[in-house]
Amino acid sequence: MQNKPLLYAIPLALAALIAGGWLASTRYAPHAPATAAVATLWALDFPDVAGRTQALSQWRGQVVVLNFWASWCGPCREEMPDFAALRAQYRSRGVEFVGIAIDNSTNVARFLRQMPVDYPILIGEGAAHTLARRLGNPSGALPYTIVLDRDGNIVLSHLGRLPRAKLEATLNQFKA
Repeated sequence: MQNKPLLYAIPLALAALIAGGWLASTRYAPHAPATAAVATLWALDFPDVAGRTQALSQWRGQVVVLNFWASWCGPCREEMPDFAALRAQYRSRGVEFVGIAIDNSTNVARFLRQMPVDYPILIGEGAAHTLARRLGNPSGALPYTIVLDRDGNIVLSHLGRLPRAKLEATLNQFKA
């Protein structure tokens, strides 16, 4: 008879766990952004690591893998070598990778000296965090990656470390 409360507690705990997981996945999972948010994206510019202003519109018409990251984000750092390798592999197909750091230029420059990448890195600071939210990342967590087709439509949005195989499957849809 002493185990009777435990028999009730286990199903209640499981139900609470399932409900919590469902709530988190529905509330914080990436969602489709408003068309206006994507249109606004192309009108924005951010400084690069050297301080030169770079317009996002320069990549319009290409397949763009847009990655929101920060130097302090472990999963962000883990996926960067895959992004660099995939950029080399898919660049001839008109694919460009662009990293927008939700970080300051000092931290980004220090990080890139230790772990250089060969794709464009822009400094977005707080404005990039707002942009990521508008583009379908309600939680604001990092990393957050979207893939835009040549017409500027989002064909993939992924919160968290993006598995290389998943990104390759998306990029393989596009021919040169």
